[in-house]
Amino acid sequence: DIEKDLRLAAASLLVEVARADFKRNSEEERALVKHVETFLDIPSEEVRSLISNASDQVDEATSLYEFTSLINEHYSSDQKFSLLCSMWHIAHADGNIDRYEEHVIRRVADLTHLSHSDYIKAKLSARK
Repeated sequence: DIEKDLRLAAASLLVEVARADFKRNSEEERALVKHVETFLDIPSEEVRSLISNASDQVDEATSLYEFTSLINEHYSSDQKFSLLCSMWHIAHADGNIDRYEEHVIRRVADLTHLSHSDYIKAKLSARK
């Protein structure tokens, strides 16, 4: 089911940014749960299971391309931009943007063919 695969790919990218700084903290965890639920528009009771499955996917993945290639095939530019905004919100949740978080988001922007101005707009939107 392509919808299920897309949800898993997007959730995996959100998990990837939450893990990028190698620190687990409650602010980023809450932001991850919130953005998985709202961005993917899934019932709250399904969020934890999806995050768990996405974490497993991230553990097994060899690159971000595994997730972004599916996103590229099926997401509009607006959907890609919204995903990038969610990634920035998660990275920003603890009040500190780590260079590894920024690197992951930059790679996703590049791999999903978003412009540098979209990357900056998404980053600025998360600061508000």
